[in-house]
Amino acid sequence: MNYETLLKQHQLKVTPQRVGILEMMDGAGHITIENLFEQIKKRFTSISLATLYKNINSMLDTSLITEVKAPRYKTHYEITKESHAHFVCTSCGQHKDIAFDMNTLCKNLVDEITYEVATTSVILSGLCPKCKILKKML
Repeated sequence: MNYETLLKQHQLKVTPQRVGILEMMDGAGHITIENLFEQIKKRFTSISLATLYKNINSMLDTSLITEVKAPRYKTHYEITKESHAHFVCTSCGQHKDIAFDMNTLCKNLVDEITYEVATTSVILSGLCPKCKILKKML
C-alpha cells in the first residue's frame, strides 16, 4: 500500500507522522488510540497525544480511516476498506474483519423504508477460534 498516494487522494498533506500512523494502522488492522500512541511514540519521540488526535481526526474527516465502535470496547481505527462487518471476541477483545455485503443489505432496507442510509456498521461478537478452544479445555 502506498501511504503517500493514499494521503494525496484524500487531499491530506503527506508528513512522516501521517505515513507512520497509516503504516502502524495497516500493520495492526485495527488499533486503539492508546496502542497507536504507544507505537508511534517509539518512532516519533516528540509527537504528542494532541497531535495524534489531530491527525486521526483529519483522516476521519476525509474518510481515509474509519472508527470501529463496539459496545463495551474502546474505539479502534482502521484504514477504510471495502464494505465489511467486524467480529469482536468477547474474551480476548480481538477485532477481525468479516466479509459482508452491506450494500445489498442497505439496498434491501432502503427499498422497504423511506430513510436514506449514510453509514452502516455491523458488529458481531462471540469467541474467536483460540478462545473457543481455551474455553473447551477449561
